Amino acid sequence: MNIKKAVIPAAGLGTRMLPATKVVPKEVLPLADLPAIQYLVEEAVNSGIQDIIIITSRTKTAIEDYFDYSPELEAHLEAAGYGEKAAELRKFADMANIVCVRQKEMLGLGHAILTAQPYVGNDPFAVLLGDDIILSERPVTLQLEDAYREFGGMVIGVQEVPIELISRYDSVKMSPLRDRLYDVSAVKEKPRPEEIYTNYAILGRYILSSEIFDVLRHLPPGHGGEIQLTDAINALCGTQRITAVDFEGQRFDTGNLRGYLQAQIELSLRHPTVGPWLREYIKERAKTL
Repeated sequence: MNIKKAVIPAAGLGTRMLPATKVVPKEVLPLADLPAIQYLVEEAVNSGIQDIIIITSRTKTAIEDYFDYSPELEAHLEAAGYGEKAAELRKFADMANIVCVRQKEMLGLGHAILTAQPYVGNDPFAVLLGDDIILSERPVTLQLEDAYREFGGMVIGVQEVPIELISRYDSVKMSPLRDRLYDVSAVKEKPRPEEIYTNYAILGRYILSSEIFDVLRHLPPGHGGEIQLTDAINALCGTQRITAVDFEGQRFDTGNLRGYLQAQIELSLRHPTVGPWLREYIKERAKTL
């Protein structure tokens, strides 16, 4: 079975990027000449997914507006001789079937996923976290889909993080299958030192079964008083297959300034217009440091 739906949680307050995110959603801050969330939508589309549910909040209307038509702007561009740019904007609006759903209370990632249930139904679905931009030759979501088609159940994308930082993420207990694939037996959100299984953490990509919704609905608050998706996944360990993919790709946490700037540099260097100029500028600037 192919994955046909994806959920992108993007309702967070963006507190790590204040003051910029006081009025501008962090998901529409530009990376090169595209808003950050565009890269997530493109990854889903390039993985064969056309139905995308973006979880927003009352302060994130700019996300919905971005993926809508803008007839006035398009007409202005056409009249000014920029028809190619107008066509590009229309293409972005038509690249997928996008539905924006509001998370009315900030009760955690698990709660955000739960708000998507009416649109996901009983289908398996991908999750791409709004802060995690991952550059890879093959879309990470597609790497997870390969494992899903082989093993079924649920799939999580993992990578190693420094052991001293694992408490900021979650820790995955797993055993090798082959290559970069692992069988998962437990996961722990924000582990204390004595609770660490490995220094592999889930980093921004999932394929989940619809059974996760019933677990989330009855799950008590976890770390930080929030409904944690990791806790729900752990509750399903042992009842269904969960596979970890040590995915190939370079991940950036664009929810903090350092990760955002790293992604900004990498994506700008890859830009066909400004990339060559930026490369030379960085070389010259480095001489003065």
